[in-house]
Amino acid sequence: MIYQFDFSSVLEYTKVLEQGVLMTIRLIVVGGVAGVTLGIFGAWARTQGPRWLKLIISAYVELIRNTPFLVQLFFIFFGLPSIGVTITELQAAIIAMVINLGAYSTEIIRAGVSAIARGQIEAALSLSMTRLQVFRYIILRPALQKVWPALSSQIVIVMLGSSICSQISVEELSFAANFIQSRNFRAFEAYLVTTLIYLIMAILLRQILHYIGRRFVFHRPSVEAPKPIAILKGGQA
Repeated sequence: MIYQFDFSSVLEYTKVLEQGVLMTIRLIVVGGVAGVTLGIFGAWARTQGPRWLKLIISAYVELIRNTPFLVQLFFIFFGLPSIGVTITELQAAIIAMVINLGAYSTEIIRAGVSAIARGQIEAALSLSMTRLQVFRYIILRPALQKVWPALSSQIVIVMLGSSICSQISVEELSFAANFIQSRNFRAFEAYLVTTLIYLIMAILLRQILHYIGRRFVFHRPSVEAPKPIAILKGGQA
């Protein structure tokens, strides 16, 4: 039996695919920015924060890194309403992605912070800078420079992991693929097209993160060289 490919039946649902792509982009933009921000705070707490906060962040990181993302998503979406916290599918997906990326970002950024020379930190503290100021002005950028490739890869992984959010009926790209194949029964074509879209999105996201890193993380503002002072006759400048 020779399989007859029919991609036209998938292309009929272009609007559905576009909506799925837009929802996936929305998830990764909101979840990525908030997740990395949470990771920066977590890295500060684990390296510079008070002991009680270190314990809380450490427990949070271990909990999230050692449990499946699907379980975390189900706990938020199905578990929270049982105690009176009502949220939508999209809100649950964003919260789950932020919490998940935040935990992994915490450890990635903390590794970069640990690689900073202790002498730089001690020199900043000797200038009466607070620990928060030291972290912001002395530690954060060099730490991000050291771990930016790993952090970028984790953001891409979370973007690809957003496909799990279709399990709670978030209408992202995987949800669109499931919807299409349930209508035309062309599962091979539907998931092949979806796979290619995910591949393109992952490559584009890496390029965007590379640009962000080059523009805002690794960039050093140029310092204008002082103009030479002309020496005139008679010793006058």
